Amino acid sequence: MIKPLYPCLWYNGNAKEAADYYCSIFKSSKITSENPMVVTFELNGFKFMGLNGGPHYQFSPATSFVVECDTQEEIDYYWEKLGEGGSYNQCGWLDDKFGMSWQVVPSVLSKLMSDPEKAPRVIEAFMQMSKFDIAALENA
Repeated sequence: MIKPLYPCLWYNGNAKEAADYYCSIFKSSKITSENPMVVTFELNGFKFMGLNGGPHYQFSPATSFVVECDTQEEIDYYWEKLGEGGSYNQCGWLDDKFGMSWQVVPSVLSKLMSDPEKAPRVIEAFMQMSKFDIAALENA
């Protein structure tokens, strides 16, 4: 197999609206093709397909996309933009207005979690958070 894998996301008739929404949030993103059934788009160079499949299936947190952020400003931006019209959950998780689950996480989290002495305090700190606070995690 030479071509990379990419996800197909099932929408209830609003795949183009979702693609436009995501492309407005992620820089270097674009719609690459569309027809009444399918829209393909790229977010930061990664290909996605949106399918207007109808009301049969819904998104769930069992599948989520991770947005790894280097700064608190990035976390704040993606948290606000992706969560607009959706719902916010615990530990950096949110559901956007289309029902897709996202995890907006700091890139430093894996480093903090790999320190056996610090990891329990970091876990305790982020379990109290909805949106991640990098400074609070680093100071845990």
